[in-house]
Amino acid sequence: MKAALIVFLLLLGASALPAQETASAPPTLEERVRGLEANMKLADPTGTTAEGVPDAGTTAWMMTSTALVLFMTLPGLALFYGGLVRDKNVLSILAICLGCTGLVTILWWLAGYSLVYGTSFNSPVIGGLDFAFLNGVGSTPNPNYADWLPHSVLVSYQLAFAIITASLIFGSTAERIKFNAVLCFVGLWMFLVYFPLAHMVWGFNGLMNGADNAQAAIPSLDFAGGMVVHMSSGWSGLVLCIFLGRRHGYGLVDMRPHSPVLCMVGTGMLWLGWYGFNAGSEWAANGIAANAVMTTTLAAATGSFVWASLEALHRGKPTVVGFCSGAVSGLVVITPACGYVSANGAMLVGLIAGMVPYYAVDRLKRWFRYDDALDAFGIHGVGGTIGSILVGFLADPAVNPNLVTATTRANGLAAAVEGGYQWWYQLQAVGLTVALAVVGSTIIALFLRSTLGLRTPPEHEEAGLDLAVHGESGYSFVGRRE
Repeated sequence: MKAALIVFLLLLGASALPAQETASAPPTLEERVRGLEANMKLADPTGTTAEGVPDAGTTAWMMTSTALVLFMTLPGLALFYGGLVRDKNVLSILAICLGCTGLVTILWWLAGYSLVYGTSFNSPVIGGLDFAFLNGVGSTPNPNYADWLPHSVLVSYQLAFAIITASLIFGSTAERIKFNAVLCFVGLWMFLVYFPLAHMVWGFNGLMNGADNAQAAIPSLDFAGGMVVHMSSGWSGLVLCIFLGRRHGYGLVDMRPHSPVLCMVGTGMLWLGWYGFNAGSEWAANGIAANAVMTTTLAAATGSFVWASLEALHRGKPTVVGFCSGAVSGLVVITPACGYVSANGAMLVGLIAGMVPYYAVDRLKRWFRYDDALDAFGIHGVGGTIGSILVGFLADPAVNPNLVTATTRANGLAAAVEGGYQWWYQLQAVGLTVALAVVGSTIIALFLRSTLGLRTPPEHEEAGLDLAVHGESGYSFVGRRE
């Protein structure tokens, strides 16, 4: 009996072993030397024959960037948003971030990555199913995107982007949306909005991928996600918060953030993670990535200072939440431009980021009376839109030579950048992004409202979603502020 059990366990273990990747011919010495020379010169490896040879430095940097981008959601965004809600709803925000992380990961494995970065559909709007279930993904690079980066690292890195994009939406709907509605919305929204948009902007044959697609119909620029991440989540959040309506007591009850301390801690984590978000989007450890680190720092710090200064001017006191909001706004607005603009361009971006989203948060909500609870639209929707337009004015070939290549000559982006009218292509891309996010989110919201419902019952909202939905409390009941 024991012998049979041992044999059974050995067979079970053998069946669980991963399948071996198909062996490919090793690169020749000439291919290795060419790859090494290009790497030492910090050149773009595209075009070399060193495919199938992941570079150690690039791989290490991108694995680090993957961890940094995931760190932005868990725990960065969770703490940032968590500090901004009332104490009876802090765990509901954490649950949303965790729920989005799990669900989006499953969808990414199932078909999401393939629909963004696949090729089988041969479409400028959606990728394909050639990488469904991550079939064929291993250590060999995907030559359509990163010749020296293991395919598995590319999958993980872009997954972290998809996770935080979904999580950002629900800053607009905090304290009143059903948790099951959150998960259903995300499941549908990824297929209807995120996957097509990400392919159009970043897919190698994408409709709006001006940097890499010689046939791009709208040759736009989005270095790290101004349209894909911030505009899509921010505008979708606006749609959802309008469908949900305002929180009970909005404008009458004290709804101030329960913990600016948590908000500040979360902001610091977001800022740190954003270096992986922005500089990592170069998919290489080179001079362009280094420029993205610099421009990200300048814009975030300037945006934080300007926002708090406006608060002091208008209200008499600069708040910690104001400093935090300005920093995040600066990070958002620089995102689409960080790899294309100079230090001076980044300072201008930071100045605008501290002003325009500030007035969007301070004035638009009061004028139109919508309840964008944690200002996801005011910062990400408005900020992402402004940043995506600004890159059309500020993109500089001296900063990023990839703005002027045979590809960008073919699709017209190079001429637009040199001629000073790239902003027109950016406006077209912004318009298409807003339309996709708003229409897609409206369709999903209408469907969910007529089926399972969107909003929590009034008694749950009054008691707080932590206890009513999750059966837990973020804090002790002793001394709890009602």
